[in-house]
Amino acid sequence: MTPQQTEHRKGGRTRRAVISAVLAVTLSAGGAAAWALDRFVIPHAQITNVSEYEASQAGTTTTSDETSADTSASAVVTDTSYTSGDTSVTISTVTTGSGDDTVTYYVADVVLDDATTLKSAFAEDTYGENITENTSAIAQDHNAIFAVNGDYYGFRDTGIVIRNGVVYRDEGARQGLAFYTDGTVKVYDETTTTAEQLIADGVWNTLSFGPSLLDNGEIAAGIEDIEVDTNFGNHSIQGEQPRTAIGVIDQNHLVFVVVDGRSPGYSAGVTMTGLAQIMKDLGATTAYNIDGGGSSTMYFNGSLVNNPLGENKERGTSDILYIAQS
Repeated sequence: MTPQQTEHRKGGRTRRAVISAVLAVTLSAGGAAAWALDRFVIPHAQITNVSEYEASQAGTTTTSDETSADTSASAVVTDTSYTSGDTSVTISTVTTGSGDDTVTYYVADVVLDDATTLKSAFAEDTYGENITENTSAIAQDHNAIFAVNGDYYGFRDTGIVIRNGVVYRDEGARQGLAFYTDGTVKVYDETTTTAEQLIADGVWNTLSFGPSLLDNGEIAAGIEDIEVDTNFGNHSIQGEQPRTAIGVIDQNHLVFVVVDGRSPGYSAGVTMTGLAQIMKDLGATTAYNIDGGGSSTMYFNGSLVNNPLGENKERGTSDILYIAQS
């Protein structure tokens, strides 16, 4: 870690400590404002040192770590690609339109040697609410060659959260996305199952955001009217926005898309239907929207790939999906 990165982390933690202290005083006043601050702003850690916690859980898979050790000598990295054994990541940039209608997005075509090679990590290596860290910082902590922001699970208290084969939350509320250890990826209804059943069925990771963008390869109906949450501050995901999505090409073959936005002349962002069209054009048969806006971030080989909000500056998120460098 560079001195600048260390200082950035210290600065971020110091600012959070000051904010927490100020908010604690506000909370003492009571009332709705105090409740909202406590629920949506103040960090609440439930499990610290998640890496050790996951390693201690029975049944935690270590296949991908072993694979990485076996293939480390053959890893090849370029400015836009990574290959290690049968795992590969290829990054490309697409620009469409002109003037204020210009849209710029970034595509990562990912082939996995094993489904568990794609992992999840939490900000500050801590599970809880309102705990955030930049995607690149989380990625660096986990030796990631590639990463995208996750579903920002820590903003809400609903949704099924399974990460790296470990159950963290079982509160079904919406359409989720499940990554299975056999390499399949499926959209599912969280309200019709349980985390225990998903684990029994071989689920490795889940995301809880949405909506599903494609039905059998065709753009899903009604996606412009979806509300991901009914809680405070996160109702609407409509309009032209920065976005992050995951698409399924085939078993163990995924495509990740990050669309920049709110930057006229560079990238206006896309509607939900526009995002679905991108995923369809890339050949995905299943596609799923995850957290967007200023959180939409793609990271590769030590650097940001995209330019969040046209300011080349990240917004903290609660989690990432990543592939570790072998």
